[in-house]
Amino acid sequence: MDRYLSPPPTSSVAVCVWIPLFALRCEEARRPELASQPSALLAPDASRRVVWQVSPLARQAGVRPGMTVSQAIGLCPALRLCEPDPVHYDERFALLLAALARVSPVVEPAELGLAYVGTDGLEGLYGGPEQIVEAIKRGMRNAERGAFDPASSSSSAFRVPRSAFRVGWGKGKFVAWVAATRAKPGCAIIVHPGEEGKFLAAQPVAVLPLDPDAHRRLRQLGLRTLGQLAALPEEAIVSQFGRAGRRWWRLAAGATADPVVGRVLPEPISASLTFFTPVADREMLVLALERLIERALRHPRRTGWRVQAVRARAELERAASWLAAATLKDPSADRDHIAAPLKTRLAQAPPAGAVERLVVEFTAFAPGTAELQLFARDAGAAARAGQRRALRSAVQEITLRLKRPMLHHVIEVQPWSRLPERRYALIDYEP
Repeated sequence: MDRYLSPPPTSSVAVCVWIPLFALRCEEARRPELASQPSALLAPDASRRVVWQVSPLARQAGVRPGMTVSQAIGLCPALRLCEPDPVHYDERFALLLAALARVSPVVEPAELGLAYVGTDGLEGLYGGPEQIVEAIKRGMRNAERGAFDPASSSSSAFRVPRSAFRVGWGKGKFVAWVAATRAKPGCAIIVHPGEEGKFLAAQPVAVLPLDPDAHRRLRQLGLRTLGQLAALPEEAIVSQFGRAGRRWWRLAAGATADPVVGRVLPEPISASLTFFTPVADREMLVLALERLIERALRHPRRTGWRVQAVRARAELERAASWLAAATLKDPSADRDHIAAPLKTRLAQAPPAGAVERLVVEFTAFAPGTAELQLFARDAGAAARAGQRRALRSAVQEITLRLKRPMLHHVIEVQPWSRLPERRYALIDYEP
C-alpha cells in the first residue's frame, strides 16, 4: 500500500462527463421497454417508499422525485415502478470510469453518473480540445458498442445508450460542469481559455452550489445570473454570506478553477458471507456485518493502516441489491467505529428484501493504526479536539463577516475586588 503515500495526479483543465438519471438509464438498458413508457426508480436509501429518478414521460405527467408511490401512481396510473439495484449501478459506473481512464490517467468521480477527466498534457496525444473531447466520446461509444454486442460479456460492458451522456470542456471543474449541463444529449460544449467570464456571465445563479435559502436570498437581491453576481464587489457578498459567498463570487467571476484530482486506486480488502437461507432479520445482519469487519481487519495487507472508507453491499432475493458506503472522518482500525455508519444506514434504510449474500469492503486507507495515535488515546480527547476545530472555524467565519473579533475570554484580574467589573476582564478569543 505504498501508493497511498504518493500525492494523486491533478489537472487544471477538465472535461466533465455527465449522464443524467444514470441509474434509470441502467434500468432502461436492461429493460428496453421502459424507454417508451413513463417509468420511475424507487429510492434505495429512504425509510419510506418514495420516487428517486423519474423519466421524461413520467415527469410530463406530473411525477416528481420525492413523491410517495401512491402520489406518483395517482398522477400517472400507467407509471412503471422499478426496484433499485444500487450494486448494479455502482458496477456500471465503475466501467464508465475505466473507459475514461483509457483516455486520461487523471479521472475524478463526483457522483453516480458524473465524472471529471483531466486533460493537461494530452494535446500531444490527441490534439486540441475538440480532438480530446472526441477521443473521450469515441472511447465511451466503443464501450457502448460492446454493451449491445451479443457476443460481449455483460461484466465488461458499460450499458448506457450513447445519446444519454453530455460533455463539457473548460478550465476547472466548475466551468466544465456548467458547460456539460448546457450541452445537448450526445454533444459537447467547449469553453476555450479566456472565454470563461463571457460564458459564465449568462448562466443562472442556480448552477452554483447553493442551498435553497441562499438561492432565495440571491433572488430577493435581484441576482439572477452569474454576471450580475460577479458585477458586485466581492466584499459585499462576503459580508452577506461569509466564506461560502466568497467562493460563489469567485466561481461566478471565473477567478477560481478547482483542479481535477485523480484517484489513487487502492487494492480493496473484502470479506463476504453467503447465507444458506436468505436472511431478513436485522439483528442477524448487524452481527454478520461485525464478523465480516473483524475478518477484513485481520487481513495481512491491512496491518499498519487505518480504514478510511468502507462499504457494504448485499445481494437480495429477486435480483435486487442494497449498498451502503461511508467515509470515516477519523480513520480507524476499531471494529465498532467502522461498523457504526453501516449500522445507522441499516437501521434507517434496511434492504428491501431478504439478503442472500453480504460483502464488506475497505476501499481507502490512512497510514498508522488506532493503537499508535499518541494524542487521541481516548474518545474524550478526540471529542475535545473536534470541538476546538469547530470553534476555530466559527471564529474565523465571524471575523470574516464582521471584520473584527466578537468572541472574548473572561479572565480573573482582581479576584479580591468587591466590584465585578474589576474582578474580571475580557480579552480577544484566540482558539
